[in-house]
Amino acid sequence: MAAATNRDDISSSVSRILNEKRHPEHLEILKTFTTALRDQNYRDVVDVEAFSTLLKIFSGLSSDLQTCTDQDVKSVALQLQFAAECFRALRNSCVQSSRNQSLLRELGFIDVSVQLLRFLHANPKSWEGVFEPLRCGIQFLGNLSVGNQICKDEIWRLSFPGLLLQLLNVDDEKTVSYASMVLHTCLDDSKVEEMSEVQNIQLARKVVELCRTQPELDWTVLIVTQHFLKSLSLVENIFSAMSPSERLTLLELISAQLCGDESLDCGIPPGVAGLLASSFQKGCGAVLSLASSSASNDELLQEALTVISLLDLLCEMTSRQGQFMFLQDHPDLLTTTVELLKQVHIIGKSSKNIFSPAQNFDDEDKQSSSGSPVISFKAHLIRLVANLCYSHTNNQNKVRELEGIPLILDNCRIDSNNPFISQWSILAIRNLFENNTKNQEVLATFERRGEADYSALKDLGFTVEERDGTLLLRTTGKDM
Repeated sequence: MAAATNRDDISSSVSRILNEKRHPEHLEILKTFTTALRDQNYRDVVDVEAFSTLLKIFSGLSSDLQTCTDQDVKSVALQLQFAAECFRALRNSCVQSSRNQSLLRELGFIDVSVQLLRFLHANPKSWEGVFEPLRCGIQFLGNLSVGNQICKDEIWRLSFPGLLLQLLNVDDEKTVSYASMVLHTCLDDSKVEEMSEVQNIQLARKVVELCRTQPELDWTVLIVTQHFLKSLSLVENIFSAMSPSERLTLLELISAQLCGDESLDCGIPPGVAGLLASSFQKGCGAVLSLASSSASNDELLQEALTVISLLDLLCEMTSRQGQFMFLQDHPDLLTTTVELLKQVHIIGKSSKNIFSPAQNFDDEDKQSSSGSPVISFKAHLIRLVANLCYSHTNNQNKVRELEGIPLILDNCRIDSNNPFISQWSILAIRNLFENNTKNQEVLATFERRGEADYSALKDLGFTVEERDGTLLLRTTGKDM
């Protein structure tokens, strides 16, 4: 039988497939239908009967495939090709056509498609060529859902969470990419809240995992940044369920979200920032354990790296004035940071270890120290103290009460293990002394011990003078 070439005869040609045993020439008829549906004019006028016939063919295919055995190699191959072509026709019919989207939903194509996708997923290893209909079927669901909330809701109802999770676990990059696209298209605030429930959290964890293992899949990154990070309940539940290595991936995505214009809202709710601060406080002991030679196991290292990443994020967040400055009042965050800085400082001076200051400036020494997980850790602790004390009298006073001022002054020197530590220390001094006479008076009780460079204070509106063995802080004419 020759394939129909006149578009007016396409519907009748498709109908004939129902009355004959399927064979390769029928596949050409379907391909003609698929090609015709690429034309917007044809899509707008294709009759309901053509879709009703396609549904009958499609349903028959689904039944036939489920009765095939591994020995029916030729039959299975043909049926899979028919299934792929039916999905292609359906996929094309939905492009910029709300009429066809609604029509296909009303005819029951979503239910039949989801059932067939479940069946195909269960047989990818035993049937060669199964990925083609699997990919086309997911693309159809994606096109069906674009701009159509009713279709989105029905696809979600029938495929969440089981089928979506199964498709994201398929060992085929295109299948995973298309499934991620469907998930992203269907998501909204209420669906994200469903995902945050404990019994459904595996789907969210899988998405984050894919961001690490397949970073080229843009859809998964968009799912996290545009949906997940806006939900405090999801971030809380997924963070508590994650391993340290998984947490690192999530924190990297949050960090990337912060890299935009600081004058714009990054979309991360305050509760997420508070969660990160609390997690930093709870886990900071893991970093201290790295100074011990017995603390070399991988699990502890991952926990420590998580804390280090949390510290970096808190530094970035508190640098964005207005959005996260409420962290200045987060319970005990400043106290935890100062006390941790003290311990790191003491451990580094007590013996030669990863927290000890160094003066390694030649290339060979730089290479030997660059692999340390705590490079810049002490500098970032001081940076966080500086940020938390910016224009905040209570925090300025708290650092004085915790005897943190001499600690920070003692770090106004170059340390190759903590690049820019002297600059962050100078900024901290500036923020601690600004409009705080009690803190300024503390400086007069100190004597210079060793070499410290306070020249950078001049750019910040201060100068340090030495008189009779004591240090005096003077303001310059620079605006504060």
